[in-house]
Amino acid sequence: MRNVALPSLDLLIAAPRGFCAGVDRAIRIVELTIEKYGAPVYVRHEIVHNKFVVDGLRARGAVFVEELDEVPDGVPVVFSAHGVPKAVHEQASERGFNFLDATCPLVSKVHRQAERLVKDGYHVLFIGHHGHPEVVGTFGQVPDGAMTLVGTVEDVAMLAPPPGPLSYLTQTTLSVDDTAEIIVALHRRFPRIQPPRSEDICYATSNRQAAVKAIAQHCDAMLVIGAPNSSNSLRLVEVAERHGVRARLIQRAVEVDFDWLEGVKTLGITAGASAPEILVRELIDRLATGYTICEREIEEVTENMLFKLPRALVA
Repeated sequence: MRNVALPSLDLLIAAPRGFCAGVDRAIRIVELTIEKYGAPVYVRHEIVHNKFVVDGLRARGAVFVEELDEVPDGVPVVFSAHGVPKAVHEQASERGFNFLDATCPLVSKVHRQAERLVKDGYHVLFIGHHGHPEVVGTFGQVPDGAMTLVGTVEDVAMLAPPPGPLSYLTQTTLSVDDTAEIIVALHRRFPRIQPPRSEDICYATSNRQAAVKAIAQHCDAMLVIGAPNSSNSLRLVEVAERHGVRARLIQRAVEVDFDWLEGVKTLGITAGASAPEILVRELIDRLATGYTICEREIEEVTENMLFKLPRALVA
C-alpha cells in the first residue's frame, strides 16, 4: 500500500500562554491542603476555570461546591482564585472552618483598592462582566450601592452622575483594547474621575493578548485552549478575531474540527491562563494525526512572576 503524504501545517505557538502565577498558586494551595489535611478538601467554586484541572484535583480528593452551606463541619475549605465577598469569610469564621484563601494576589489588590476608595468617599465605577465570580467578589468587599458595574461604552452613556467624587477599577481579565475604550469614555463623560493607582488588568491577561496580536497577522486561523466560562480565554478569541483571524475556543484536542481547518496553512495556537501546557501538547499531537507539522514558538515577553503560598501550608 502506498503511503499518502499528509498535508503540511505550520503552527505558530504564542508565548506566553497557559498558566499564570495566580493559577499556579491556587492549584498548589489545593494540592498542599490535601497533602496536609487529607481528603476531602472542599473548594468553594471551581479553583480555576478549567475542567481538566478541576477533574484532576477532584480525583485527588477535592470537592467543589458553590456555597458554604454545602460544606460539612470539620473539613478544610479553599476559596477560589477569583476571590470571594467578605460575607463568605465571615460565614466561614462563624462556622469555625479551617479555610485557606487562594484568591489571586492581583485580585486581592483590586479588593483593597475598592475598600480604600469607598472609605475615602468615592463612588467606584467597576469595569467588568456581570455575574463573573471576580466581579461578585469585588462588589462583596464594599457596602451595597458603593459601586456601579460598567460593561460597555454604551453603559457609560447611561450612567447617572453619582453625588460626590468618582473613581474606577477594572476586572483583571478583560480585553485590554475594550477596557481602554471604556476608560476613554469615562474620562470624557466625567473629566474629574480618579483613575486607579496602577493598571488593574493583570500582567498575564495583557501578555497573552499581546502574544496573540503578535502572531495573528501571520495566521490563517487560531485555536485557543480554554474553558467557555474563562473570561481571559474568551478575550483571546476576541483579540484574534479583531485582528482579522478566524478563531475558535476549544477545551480539549478532541474538539478539533478538521473540516474547519480546511485550507489553513498556518495555524496559531494559544491557551488561556487556566489551561495547562499538557493540553497544548495534546492539541499538537492531535493535529499531527492529520498534518505534517512544523511548529514555532513566538515569544512576545518572558514571564517570571511568582506568588507566595499561605504560611499555613509552607511552615
